[in-house]
Amino acid sequence: MTQPKLSPQAAILWAQRQMGALADRMGIELLELSAERAVARMPVAGNTQPLGLVHGGAYVVIGESLGSFAANVWAAPDGFAVGIDVNATHTGSAREGWVTATCTALSLGKTIAVHEIVCTDDAGRRLSTVRITNLIRPRRAE
Repeated sequence: MTQPKLSPQAAILWAQRQMGALADRMGIELLELSAERAVARMPVAGNTQPLGLVHGGAYVVIGESLGSFAANVWAAPDGFAVGIDVNATHTGSAREGWVTATCTALSLGKTIAVHEIVCTDDAGRRLSTVRITNLIRPRRAE
């Protein structure tokens, strides 16, 4: 995997922690990260349901992972973000290749961050749309 394109604040968070054990297990690779936009991809292989299609939960995992990480970039350095709502609408599925997820900020506020994540196949066909809302919390003094 190549080094992802990171905003300055994202680079600090990336050095502290990466995508996490679940994302690693699913083969998710971060390509780009800022509060406003994030991109990642995951292989279809290993992330399918019994019919050989990408599991709907896999779309939610990549979507929530990207949206949460982008919201944490927004909240840092004085705060952190925690997911409070996630939903997904699956409109297609892939049987091979890669799923690319592109996360775009819809609203970046003082207490709430909302991101939309569009998952596409190698041909650019939309497979799933995930929306996540994160609550922005202040860091406690240590």
